[in-house]
Amino acid sequence: MKSVLIANRGEIAVRIIRACKDHGLKSIAIYSSEDRNAIHSQMADASYSLGGTTATQTYLNIEKIIEVAKTSGADAIHPGYGFLSENANFAQAVLDAGLIWIGPSPEAIRLLGDKVSARKIAAKVGAPLVAGTADPVEGFEEVITFAKEHGLPVAIKAAHGGGGRGLKVARTMEEIPEFFASAVREAIAGFGRGECFVERYLDRPR
Repeated sequence: MKSVLIANRGEIAVRIIRACKDHGLKSIAIYSSEDRNAIHSQMADASYSLGGTTATQTYLNIEKIIEVAKTSGADAIHPGYGFLSENANFAQAVLDAGLIWIGPSPEAIRLLGDKVSARKIAAKVGAPLVAGTADPVEGFEEVITFAKEHGLPVAIKAAHGGGGRGLKVARTMEEIPEFFASAVREAIAGFGRGECFVERYLDRPR
């Protein structure tokens, strides 16, 4: 492995670029039209435009990223966190393209990248869990029903992705409709999927 395409932006991309430099690897950045002059696109050894403005057109576009990886001559792809980092289909597409995937296997992501599935696995092996919905909720009404049964505050969480995106803590019933809509929007923008579930939020877990 001699070169790594970083399928992300911002601080995490910068960290990966520095790690590549430390290990003598060529770093390859990708960027949206708005990120043309962003620090990660300037720091990398090579940078390629994804030719779009929205996350869906750029950092969530699997086909376009794979195409750029092939064009750039990258040996591997590092997803960073957020965006496609917990997308099993992306991990599989990277491997199918004959590239090295720097991250968990597609199988592991399918099982644990989805927090709802991860909760079910944890419950199956007897791990302690806070109260939460077994499946993604369909609307804010289900969140209110959960809160009435288990109490406030509740955490409305994106089922996919991480980094705090798509996470909202509602401390009153009145906040739930707005916070649910906001969590769904953030999840779609950050990870391309809007499924959210609910857990009882613990202010002081210890």
